[in-house]
Amino acid sequence: MKLIDSHGNFADVIRESSAVVQKIAQAAHDLIVEVYEPVFIVPWPHQGTVGFGVGPKKMTEHFAYIAVFAKHVNLGFNYGATLPDPKGLLDGTGKMFRKISLKKLEDISQNGVRELIQAAIAEREKALA
Repeated sequence: MKLIDSHGNFADVIRESSAVVQKIAQAAHDLIVEVYEPVFIVPWPHQGTVGFGVGPKKMTEHFAYIAVFAKHVNLGFNYGATLPDPKGLLDGTGKMFRKISLKKLEDISQNGVRELIQAAIAEREKALA
């Protein structure tokens, strides 16, 4: 894991959130690090987001992000529109970005989340090869 902390750290991003949202965000963070240990983590506390990538560049190397809100956490995928989603977890209509809204801690453990993270990593590695 490589933390790019020029703007702050993960704790800064979730600090103002409720205890429930903090636990959900931490679980999503931990799952991404578990799936891809060499991940680059780039927090943006002023945006309430944390980017995760195969490198530090937001627009080309990031595969996922966490965004915190008052009552939920979005686990987003920068190139989510291209990912296989056999469990139908992804939401969104944008050109590339898709997300999963995590409203309770158990949502991060649902079948298909880990596979989406793995697919997002593979997509970025292949695109950048």
